[in-house]
Amino acid sequence: MRQKVRIGDLLLRHGAITDDQLQTALAEQKKRKLKLGRVLVELGYLSEDELLTFLGRQFDLPLVDLTQHPLDLETIRLLPETHARRHRAIVLEDRGEDLLVAIADPTEILATDEIARVLHRPLRLAIARERDLLRILDLAYRRTDEITNLAEELRRELSERDFELGESLDSGDQASSAPVARLLTSIFEDAVQVAASDVHIEPDEDELRIRLRVDGVLHEQVMQEKRIAGALVQRIKLISGLDISEKRLPQDGRFHVNVRGREIDVRLSTLPVQHGESVVMRLLDRSTGLLELGALGLGPELLGRLRRILGLAHGMLLVTGPTGSGKTTTLYAALCELNRAERKMVTVEDPVEYRLPRVNQVQVNPKIGLTFSQVLRSALRHDPDVVMVGEIRDQETASIALRAAMTGHLVLSTLHTNDAISSVIRLMDMGAEGYLVASSLRAVLAQRLVRRICERCAEAYRPSPEDQVALVALLGSEIAGAETRRGSGCGYCNHTGYRGRIGVFELLDLDAAMANALRSGDTAQYVELAERQVGRAALTSAALDRARDGTTCLEEVLRVAGHLEAGAPWKPPRQVAEAGSR
Repeated sequence: MRQKVRIGDLLLRHGAITDDQLQTALAEQKKRKLKLGRVLVELGYLSEDELLTFLGRQFDLPLVDLTQHPLDLETIRLLPETHARRHRAIVLEDRGEDLLVAIADPTEILATDEIARVLHRPLRLAIARERDLLRILDLAYRRTDEITNLAEELRRELSERDFELGESLDSGDQASSAPVARLLTSIFEDAVQVAASDVHIEPDEDELRIRLRVDGVLHEQVMQEKRIAGALVQRIKLISGLDISEKRLPQDGRFHVNVRGREIDVRLSTLPVQHGESVVMRLLDRSTGLLELGALGLGPELLGRLRRILGLAHGMLLVTGPTGSGKTTTLYAALCELNRAERKMVTVEDPVEYRLPRVNQVQVNPKIGLTFSQVLRSALRHDPDVVMVGEIRDQETASIALRAAMTGHLVLSTLHTNDAISSVIRLMDMGAEGYLVASSLRAVLAQRLVRRICERCAEAYRPSPEDQVALVALLGSEIAGAETRRGSGCGYCNHTGYRGRIGVFELLDLDAAMANALRSGDTAQYVELAERQVGRAALTSAALDRARDGTTCLEEVLRVAGHLEAGAPWKPPRQVAEAGSR
């Protein structure tokens, strides 16, 4: 029987690592129960590409870049998911007489023998990066068929019992709850595999819709059985501690779930609708960690200006944008930048989304009177240097936060407005005095998220005359006939043409002239001065820069512009709209 190759001895024999490095890595491997190759990479003794290149030479195997290799989902699924994940392997090509299989660890001789046995074919092996391989497995082995099958099983069980499964859940009937639990588990696994930010469960007259928001766009799966919706909602309410007998009023809750070893924090909201209760669950993957300020997508000039503002001893920085534009991510990145032993930091949030060391985080609870304004008053008595207020929602919170910024605290907060300039007007509409805004507000950062073009299926694209007309109407300029890029759609991006998102930003620094205009109540003068500094369509211009450098496509630029310009006539091209509905 062939034996597993000892990778440490192999690397040591060829001088790729030293004996001391090997002993250190072996000790770390024993503690962490990881593969030695991964430990060596994490310790910095080798890069992943160096390790794979070395193994490729030793085993005479090609190194395949999965981000560039054409993929066929049906071919990938020739290998059952359990074997693909256990052995970190993926079928790339079916050539009839044999199969091309990429593996992450060619030293696992027994694993390749097992794969050949399962596939009943000779194998031609290649090596691939593990992170790329796992990402493709998540896309290939979607849970849509499994969800449909489990929903059908649940429907049959409901018919056999001839009563609502929710009633049996109330009485603790474990046999009845098992199909619901498996269905809910499959929904979560599917959502995590495609990196969905939200799960929508929506009952209709004769069907149930489950929709996942991926990169800001909803993807729908329809089930022709409405009756299971009640059982699914009941199960969700039970695990989140909500009142399962109350179906007439909205409820909010949260719970934690472990999906394939990843800790997911789920925030949910229920809403009574015409045909039952709709549930929206926001998923927060704690294993992904926080972004650094430099990784948000800010350009060097904008990043430098923002860091200068964060270095101030006092004043307020507002981050603005609609729901889902990444404001909280930006605030947490700023907190991480400021988090030092010499600073006292307090946050007031609803809810606390990430736990930060050395930061005093408070979650509001209006049911017991623990409101933003109440917590903020108390927080200021704890001698903070930096205060973060999750959101300014009313005049009282705005007034306290502004006064705190004026009296020696750096205050960070968010506001729901479309752009940086209108945020100041919004504060004054809330009832904040002009002199207080002028004295306290230092800057406003407005942002949006645009979808990144999928690098696997990116192609050159010349803007159509219609797109150029739309750009001229919105920006007063065009791309001057230059080629941009767009994604044609592939299995890697779920046929959308996009993979991931990146921020676009505009930053307004309030100078002395703007402050004087606000003190005198001259908002028209303030707007004129602010537009001179920022520009009238700075967010759209920032998105256009991303299209010029190939990060996003023109359709995303015009989508951002459509959010900013009320009644903008532009609509997405048909192929983009169709891709987003898949």
